[in-house]
Amino acid sequence: MKFIKYFFQFIFVVIFFSLFKILGPKLSSNFGGKLFEIIGPIFRSKIIIKKNLQIAMPSINNQEINKISKLMWNNYGRVFAEYMFIENFRFNKLSSNILVEGQDVLEKIKKSNQPAIFISGHFANFELMAMHIEKSGLDLCAIYRPLNNIFINKIMEKIRKKYICKNQIKKGIGGIKHLINFTKKNYSTALMIDQRVSEGTLSKFFDKEAYTTTIPAQLAKKFNMPIIPVHIQRLDNLNYKIKINKPLHFKENSSIQYITDQLNMVLEEMVKINPNQWIWSHNRWK
Repeated sequence: MKFIKYFFQFIFVVIFFSLFKILGPKLSSNFGGKLFEIIGPIFRSKIIIKKNLQIAMPSINNQEINKISKLMWNNYGRVFAEYMFIENFRFNKLSSNILVEGQDVLEKIKKSNQPAIFISGHFANFELMAMHIEKSGLDLCAIYRPLNNIFINKIMEKIRKKYICKNQIKKGIGGIKHLINFTKKNYSTALMIDQRVSEGTLSKFFDKEAYTTTIPAQLAKKFNMPIIPVHIQRLDNLNYKIKINKPLHFKENSSIQYITDQLNMVLEEMVKINPNQWIWSHNRWK
């Protein structure tokens, strides 16, 4: 049954990707946003989104929940459409649509020849962050979670390896060996820390414990690597701002739990910048 479901989802994606090619970046982004406002709630439970928003913002009312949910789906749909134009963001005229604050941080890391850990969450068009870091000349590997849909995952992997970050490491125990090997070769690491993991630790996120990855903390302690929070915000339509924050350095005796807790606090502040552009449909506190 899942195979049939995934196949029809794949056909849906192929049809719309073909349409987006015809429409071009701006029309596709606008259309994708409106499309997901309609179909998004069908594929993801409204209950999960409402629960998550109430955890993060206890005083939020139904009107505000509906507004944030609608804008979240709009952004998500834009991201879906913009996958067809990732090449343009990296190499062509859309690259000028990305404003970067903190480029000097990347330049210092590059000159030091010391790898760093870049952390973020699924904000705005999150793919553009790793793309920009690698484009800036840093040796980079990115940790990703394969999509459940094996057909669509093949398309996404191809796009990510070609235009976002060529060194992609699958999330999970199997990818740790590859991650260590890249780190020993002075490759920096980029990963999202905002999704639930089974092999992580319980850490407070918006004052409620959630299973959180400990990979950044473990790397920082084992290899004495700085951790650099990165945030991206959609300013309007196809215009973005990426902020590379100052590196976080932790004491040698800092525990894995302490570092993980601190990073969740950083992530919280990122979410608060523009709640409309974070993906609330993930069951973060399951």
